[in-house]
Amino acid sequence: MRKLFFSESACKETKLHSAPHSWLPLERGNLSKSSAHASGGTSIESLMKMPEPAVLPHFKPADYVDILAQIHEELESCPLDEKSCLYLLQFQVFRGLGEAKLSRRSLQSAWEKASTIHEKLIFGAWLKYEKKGEEAISDLLSSCGKCSQEFRLLDFVSQASTGSHDMSYDEESDEFRGSAVVHFRIRDDMIACDRRKLAALSTPLYAMLNGGFRESYLEVIDMSRNGISPIGMRAISKFSLSGRLPYLSADAILEMLDFANKFCCKGLKDACERKLASFVSSRQDAIDFMECALELGCSILAASCLQVLLNELPECLNDEQVVRIFSSANKQQRLTMVGNASFSLYCLLSEVSMSTNPTSDVTLSFLEKLVESASDSRQKQLALHQLACTRFLRKDYAEAEPLFSAAFSAGHLYSVVGLARLTSLRGNKHFALKLLDSVMSSRWPLGWMYQERALYLDGDSKLENLNKATELDPTLTYPYMFRAAFLMKRQSVEAALMEINRILGFKLVLECLELRFCCYLALEDYRAALCDVQAILTLAPDYRMIGGRVAAKQLRMLVLENVEQSTTADCWMQLYDRWSSVDDIGSLSVIYQMLESDTSKGVLYFRQSLLLLRLNCPESAMRSLQLAREHAASDHERLVYEGWILYDTGHCEEGLQKAEASIAIQRSFEAFFLKAYALADSSLDPSTSATVVSLLEDALRCPSDRLRKGQALNNLGSVYVDCGKLDLAAECYINALKIGHTRAHQGLARVHFLRNNRTGAYGEMTKLIEKARNNASAYEKRSEYCDRELTKADLQMVTKLDPLRVYPYRADECKVVEAI
Repeated sequence: MRKLFFSESACKETKLHSAPHSWLPLERGNLSKSSAHASGGTSIESLMKMPEPAVLPHFKPADYVDILAQIHEELESCPLDEKSCLYLLQFQVFRGLGEAKLSRRSLQSAWEKASTIHEKLIFGAWLKYEKKGEEAISDLLSSCGKCSQEFRLLDFVSQASTGSHDMSYDEESDEFRGSAVVHFRIRDDMIACDRRKLAALSTPLYAMLNGGFRESYLEVIDMSRNGISPIGMRAISKFSLSGRLPYLSADAILEMLDFANKFCCKGLKDACERKLASFVSSRQDAIDFMECALELGCSILAASCLQVLLNELPECLNDEQVVRIFSSANKQQRLTMVGNASFSLYCLLSEVSMSTNPTSDVTLSFLEKLVESASDSRQKQLALHQLACTRFLRKDYAEAEPLFSAAFSAGHLYSVVGLARLTSLRGNKHFALKLLDSVMSSRWPLGWMYQERALYLDGDSKLENLNKATELDPTLTYPYMFRAAFLMKRQSVEAALMEINRILGFKLVLECLELRFCCYLALEDYRAALCDVQAILTLAPDYRMIGGRVAAKQLRMLVLENVEQSTTADCWMQLYDRWSSVDDIGSLSVIYQMLESDTSKGVLYFRQSLLLLRLNCPESAMRSLQLAREHAASDHERLVYEGWILYDTGHCEEGLQKAEASIAIQRSFEAFFLKAYALADSSLDPSTSATVVSLLEDALRCPSDRLRKGQALNNLGSVYVDCGKLDLAAECYINALKIGHTRAHQGLARVHFLRNNRTGAYGEMTKLIEKARNNASAYEKRSEYCDRELTKADLQMVTKLDPLRVYPYRADECKVVEAI
């Protein structure tokens, strides 16, 4: 095969409640030709330029445990109207940690604990935005007779509090000077009104009609210059008599609203803005009425308009009129629009705008409003830091520095990163180091501090700091990538590959897959390079490589020319082999290739979703499940995929309904398997085990391939173990192993252990370790079946392979306690 290098022309292309059954987590996760010639091309090393790690626009406290404990304590004792703000802070903490599930849960709690309609609509809109692309789930829930509450629009007219705003007076004692009926002339029209009733609408009207003004004695009062039409005045007269508005057009109601505002008629104003709120049904309605609401201080109308606008996020932020409303609102207008929830509103708007374009003028204006809305120290830390990050990205360095400094002074330690970068950009790396050293000397250093320090060092000192950063925080991506690129430049490609594999063993990062792709190109291992680029495209179909200069799809086509093509049968054999060897990334690649030609796309997208869940990529997994639903070959197959969609989003009972509906149409392996899985998860009753066994046996009687049958046998074995039927369990595991389900070694090891055969258990786990490409969990499990020294060695290997696994640290802690 010829060497594959990329010419400059190729690079200039235009533009993630525990289950009652132990087997539940195992299945579904616990994430042109000339350009190929060397002449005139670029070297592989030149494709591996290492950008500095980004200054993250997140709330990053120095001690996450401490801040989360503070929030928990405050939630226990704070008034109800403060809970949503605390959950919002909790959301920001989890967002900074990259904990998508926990941050979503905090957002849900903020919505549930909202004490005002403004908070309710903001957090409801935020949840809807976070669940963008999940509207299908809401539709599926509706088909099961259940609604997703946060997607529903609020009825402000009925939820807003009402009260009597009429002026009270004693009809017996209050003596009116003028006639009982007063006429209002509006150009050529005369409108008769009850003087007492009209005067009761407000104090100014009372003073005009029964005070020291001459109108108190007049029977005809000219109202032609007060902006009210005859239709509007008649409606006001009727309202004064009945307290209800007649049916009128929006323009007429607006006239009455303006009249009510001029004459301080609170009851009439309230009725008018409630009526106008019912007219708001489109974005343009919301824009038009919001201007009036903010000018006249109509909070109910403003909230109704706000809800319609937020319901259209992020699309509505492409509308200049919408952006102008939010970015130009002053303090009083914000109070009208969202009450005391201004910070929450601009948190949402900033989040949406930053995800679209972090350097846009829109983002900047929203973040400036966020700073204005911040009321306490923690809110100021977040707002100032995020605004500073946007200024930094825009290269507004002079404006960014005081913002980073203010955030740092307010207590946001991480903002020192921005100060150090700005200092370095001025050519003073020494002072940048001093800034970081002063922070590190005042507390226990963190991984990101050493990573940042390394940016201002060279040679061995740089590598030492990056190694320390990895030791303190193994999740930091930059140190692995720098070390790998450094080794590549020294022509140690195999060593670079080993380095990048360290992080890919426990954390799937697109940039790291891209770097490994370059390593494989250098080794001329085009099949492995193809595997990685196809895995990248599975996770991010529009991903661009080499600093964003070229689409991953184009690079795949170039590499594909150097790889022998496989038939569909070959692909299925490769999939069996990679699945059996627990090579999830390799399996993803094979499925990506099969999807180009295979007609059974629904089945393949479903397998893809299983792998993505195991790789802790829940968003990509959900996208694959929805594609499986779209490409289902039959109604009963579609129902199964709908069931998994519901199950994976926490709607277990509804998932069970879909499984039963599928079985009613046709008995199939996947329908029975889904029903068994959902039933095991939805019931804690031990008696359900017999039903689960029966369902899995029904599944095994139906046609399927060995990959899925092996999983069903493995799950069946786990149920038998839970029931104490060890012989039947062993038989299931052995049968699963016979058809290549490698993970069954773990179940068989458990059977040996329960039979007091620790040696047999250890041997089974050793076989799994030898066969599995990703085997950190196997080392962890084997550590339970050996003596102290071997246990220590296995747990050390677990931490080396996957430092995010908690058990080894807990085991060490228990040993220390025992020693004490």
